[in-house]
Formats: sequence, C-alpha cells, structure tokens
Amino acid sequence: MSTAPGTVTALLDDFVATAGRPALTWYGDDGERIELSGAVLGNWVAKTVNLLVEEFDAGPGTHVVVDLPVGWRQTVWALSAARCGATVTFGDPAVPGSPAAPTDGADVVVTSRPGTWTATTADLVAVALPALARRFDGELPPGAIDAAAAVMTYGDVIGFDPVAGNPPALTALPGATSGAVGTGEAGSGRTLVRGDRGVATVLGETLGTWAGGGSVVLTSAATTRELSADPARFERLLATEQVTRS
Repeated sequence: MSTAPGTVTALLDDFVATAGRPALTWYGDDGERIELSGAVLGNWVAKTVNLLVEEFDAGPGTHVVVDLPVGWRQTVWALSAARCGATVTFGDPAVPGSPAAPTDGADVVVTSRPGTWTATTADLVAVALPALARRFDGELPPGAIDAAAAVMTYGDVIGFDPVAGNPPALTALPGATSGAVGTGEAGSGRTLVRGDRGVATVLGETLGTWAGGGSVVLTSAATTRELSADPARFERLLATEQVTRS
C-alpha cells in the first residue's frame, strides 16, 4: 500500500491487491494466534457485508452497534458495517459492568453477549469469539442470527456498488482524520497494537497503521497484561513477529 487510502472501500481494495501480505496478526486469550492476509481480511469483510445487506438491508441511515471486545472479529464487523455506509457505534464488553452501547435508534446489534440485549427492538447478531467456533455457544434470544453459522453462507464478492466516503464513527476514531481512514503516520512496518484500551482507540490505531501501509500485530487485553508482566515473552513476540513499532 503505497499511499494512504481515503475511504474504507479504498483501504479494503488495497488489502485485496496485497494478497499474500499479513494485514492483521491476532494474539487472543489462551494462546490463540490468527493471521489474516489482506485478501483473507477482505474476504471476511465481503461475506459480512453481504450478510448485513441481505438480512437487514444495512446501508446509509442504518445504525449498527458493534458490541464486541477488541479483536479481529470486532475489526471485521466494524469495517463491514462501515463498508455498507451504516452509522457505527461501539460497545466494550471487556469493561466489567459497562453498558452494551447506546440503544437509542439501534437497527442492528452485533454482540458477543446477546443476553444483555433482550429488551432491544433491534435485530441481533450473536458472535462467537473463538476463531474455530462453528456456532454461538450459549442461548440465543428469539430471532437472533448466529454469525458463526451464517457468515460463511454468503458470497466472497460484495454484491453492490461501493459506498462513497466514511461513516463519522470511523473517521472520528483516535488515530483517524476526517478526510481519510487513518493518518498513515505508523509507516510501513509491523506495529504492535495493544488491546488493553478502549475498542475505539485500538480500532483507530489499527486503521491508521493500515492506511500508512503497515501491518498490525494485535494483542487481546489479557494477553497484553501477560506480556507486560513477562518481559522475556514480550521480547520473543517482538522478534518472532518482526515488530518494528511497539
């Protein structure tokens, strides 16, 4: 990616063009490591966009709440809602006792904790967080869609014309500007993005790194704390992933 893309659509198009290059390496809880190339990330977004559009008619004027903790799934769903042209707001399940997210006007709620949304009139999508999950492990409220089962049934190519511009919820993220997805200040190397902060801050830093041509190594909140307490393990991760910015 030689220039900073100006929209979510341009950013995703650049990802697909750099098919073999890692875009996101995720270190989750319990030793989970997932690496997504640009093409694979773009594929996940395409499927998720098609689900949002075909199931919920998502687009400009739709309010999508992404109530997921920091992670690769949160990133995919946020990008997908933005790619539809929807307005995106965020919940933060990693914060104990935090509200799911602002509920006024929500049309679609994408969440890892559907039991906290039983009073909403919005459409619910339940997301299982483990990478290999084939279904949501828990009780689903009536009418909720199980994302693990549903996403894979949708096409790999987005079936509608690109939406111009960026939703305000993404352009206002820390590390992003009103004219582009990100500032591009992170450079073209591998950047460690620490997941022990708010989801908006982490997502903004991720987008800023990508817009500058960089690759992201993202650690969950728990993994970030473990690395902070174990300097030797931290240094091994930096060396293994060839991190240039931490």
